[in-house]
Amino acid sequence: MRVLVVEDDPKMADLLRRALGREGYSVDVATTGEEALWAAREHPYDAMVLDGMIPPPDGFEVCRRLRAEEHWVPVLMLTARDRVEDRVSGLDAGADDYLTKPFALTELFARVRALVRRQPAERPTSLAVGDLDLDPASHEVRRGGQLVDLTPKAFALLEYLLRNRDRVVSRSELIEHVWDFAFDGGSNVVDAYVKRVRDAIDPPGEPSLIETVRGSGYVLRSAPRP
Repeated sequence: MRVLVVEDDPKMADLLRRALGREGYSVDVATTGEEALWAAREHPYDAMVLDGMIPPPDGFEVCRRLRAEEHWVPVLMLTARDRVEDRVSGLDAGADDYLTKPFALTELFARVRALVRRQPAERPTSLAVGDLDLDPASHEVRRGGQLVDLTPKAFALLEYLLRNRDRVVSRSELIEHVWDFAFDGGSNVVDAYVKRVRDAIDPPGEPSLIETVRGSGYVLRSAPRP
C-alpha cells in the first residue's frame, strides 16, 4: 500500500514516514501544497495523510482541487485546529477523515487502515438522501426543497450521518467527529442533538430518516426498511 504524507515540519514528516514504514506502507513525503498536488496527480496512492497548514496552497485547498479534478484518493486531514467549524471545512473540501494534533500513532494507524480499505470512489460534496439535500459549502440543508435551519453542531451531526449513510454510527464516534476532543459531556447530549435534527428535517407524521439502533447508536438509511 502506497501512502503520501504531506507535512512541512521536518521532524513530524520524518516521524510519520518512519512510523508508517514500520507498519508496512510505502511512504512518499511532500512538504508543500504544490508538491502534494503534483504527487497525487502522478501516482495512484492508496491514502493521503494531509496536514491542513502547509505552504500554499494549504491542505484544505489541496483536497478541494483534487476533488474538483476527480481524484478520489482517501484523505486523512491532520491539523492543530480542533474547532467543529474547521472539521466541517475539512469535510467540505472532500477529506474522508480528520485527526487533530497531537495524536497517538496507534490511532493514526487505525484511521489509515480504515482509509486504505476503501475503494477510491467518487465522493460528491453535495449529499442527498431522498428529498433531503445538504450542501457543505453553502451550509444549507433542504427537505423537499424547503430550507431547514440548523445550528452548526446539528449541521455537522447531520452531515456526518449522511456521509456514513447505511452504517450504524455510535454515540462516541459522533462525539469524536462533531464535538471537540475536550468534550466532557455525556452521550445524552448526542441524543438531544439527534432529536433537534429530527424535529427540523422530518415532516410531521412521517417516519424519521434517522433510525435509533438500540444499544449501538444511529443510522441514516438511504431507503426506509421494508
